[in-house]
Amino acid sequence: MAVCARLCGVGQSRRCRRRQRHNQQDQGSDSEMDVEEGERIVGETQAVTGGGGPENSAAAGPSVAHKATAECGRANSYGDSESTGPPKPQSLLDLPPELLVEIFSSLPGTELPNLALVCKKFMQILNTETIWRRRCTEEFGMREDLRKMEVAGVSSRELYAKRVNPRVKSGRFMKLLPDYEHMDYRNVYRHLLHPYRHILGLWQPDIGPYGGLLNVVVDGLFIIGWMYLPPHDPRVEDPMRRRPLFRIHMWESNKVAVECMYGHKGPHKGDIQTGKKDEFSTKCNQTDHHRMPGGRQEEFRTWLEEEWGRTLEDIFHEHMQELILMKFIYTSQYDNCLTYRRIYLPPRMPSDLLQPGLFKGTYGSHGLEIIMLSFHGPSARATKLTGDPNVPAGQLTLDVDLNRPVCLPNLEHQRSVEELSRLVLGVHEEAQREAQSPDVAPQGAASKGAVAGGTGAEGLESAMEAQSESPQPGPCSSSSAPSEAQPFVLPLGVMARNEVYPRTCKMCFYGTGLIAGHGFTSPERTPGLFVLFDEDHFGFIWLELKSFSLYSRLTDRLAHAYAPDMECFEAMLRNMQSWTS
Repeated sequence: MAVCARLCGVGQSRRCRRRQRHNQQDQGSDSEMDVEEGERIVGETQAVTGGGGPENSAAAGPSVAHKATAECGRANSYGDSESTGPPKPQSLLDLPPELLVEIFSSLPGTELPNLALVCKKFMQILNTETIWRRRCTEEFGMREDLRKMEVAGVSSRELYAKRVNPRVKSGRFMKLLPDYEHMDYRNVYRHLLHPYRHILGLWQPDIGPYGGLLNVVVDGLFIIGWMYLPPHDPRVEDPMRRRPLFRIHMWESNKVAVECMYGHKGPHKGDIQTGKKDEFSTKCNQTDHHRMPGGRQEEFRTWLEEEWGRTLEDIFHEHMQELILMKFIYTSQYDNCLTYRRIYLPPRMPSDLLQPGLFKGTYGSHGLEIIMLSFHGPSARATKLTGDPNVPAGQLTLDVDLNRPVCLPNLEHQRSVEELSRLVLGVHEEAQREAQSPDVAPQGAASKGAVAGGTGAEGLESAMEAQSESPQPGPCSSSSAPSEAQPFVLPLGVMARNEVYPRTCKMCFYGTGLIAGHGFTSPERTPGLFVLFDEDHFGFIWLELKSFSLYSRLTDRLAHAYAPDMECFEAMLRNMQSWTS
């Protein structure tokens, strides 16, 4: 009853109006007040629905508010009716406040301000913290209650280290956080989550050929932009590294602070600008926080240790030293003043050979890079999210023809790079001839149960059954693949950054890889072999470079990241290529 009285706006000395209706003989003055309030609401309803002025119509809000106002207008008939049994609710106002809280909590947060314009009771109920906390949770994934952390004795220092910058160890880097015990979830929704909802998700920074992967998430009562970095070369199986670039949080009850997290001196003033659709920019207002006492040399040594996990003395290859120094000079000039463009994860289709998504792979002296694997009919394509001066981010690094499986020879012949080249180049010449004569269908493309034509599970199963029946190495029909995992070994003379790779594979396909000179000059597609190890690993043998790239799936959970449909995703891929072409 105390909760009911608080939500209805009555004190402890007055009974809830819901109970007063059961004892109408003891509430003379209160009944007259209810009638007067009902007549006022009915008058307002008639002014809105009966051709009232534009000011009255605008005040009522969208359809949700109109319906609720009509319900309030019908509330009087209930109070005047005579009944011997318990009254039955005939409008929203007749429902218990706790039930109204549950109903209002299910509505989108954008509709609630209009609903508050209906009547005083609705306005009072919409001040309930439970409603807005549920909207923050369901719409933005806010899972933790930081107030409980404060009550449990978690210090501001520990909270800061957990949320924002795990590298900070010195107390001088600390900056006190706001008082969450008095934080209002309605203000959090209104001033933080809703205004910045458009920047949640995956983004690619405009850093020339290097690109990157930024994930903007709601983390407690923060919005944090995490830059995802590949593991140190060549440990492709290690988890991704994360670095905070900016954070947004409530500083006071109705004020939001944007802070830059770049550098080693803790958070400082920053700014975020949203202009074009699917694009936003960050700006640091205190770039002096990015400088180190030892100057550029200390900054370079620190960056090299974080980026590569080693010192310059440990890198003996002169060309690799030049590439590292070039990347440091290019990326450090931005000072975290960057423009980001939205990217999506590919949607899963029934015909996909495996789950599409993000992978990290080895790229020789350029280290580990992040690619996005997607399926487009009979083709599997890998697009770079991070790049290098030769092949920049956004370009199509791998293009695999799923209609052209390749049957591997026995282990003895697999060790011969000449034998592998003969097999793959034979398929390459056939693909070139068919490209010049488009009327000729690819070998096995019309076969029943082709890999690209069946579902992911069915296509893989039929392909594995048929390829086991083909004992001869070389090109197979589209419905050919081993019935079980077959032995695999890299040919002698093929370089691999990571010698720890799977020794069995499921399927192999002909494909092409993109190579180019420095500055993306003279780009060309060179033939290679796509090797599917399992659901989370695949490789590619670059025949011309005599190099092997191993790819491992990125397993981080990414929210607000999937494309609405395949058409939207393909449009994004075309835009990505145009950014760096």
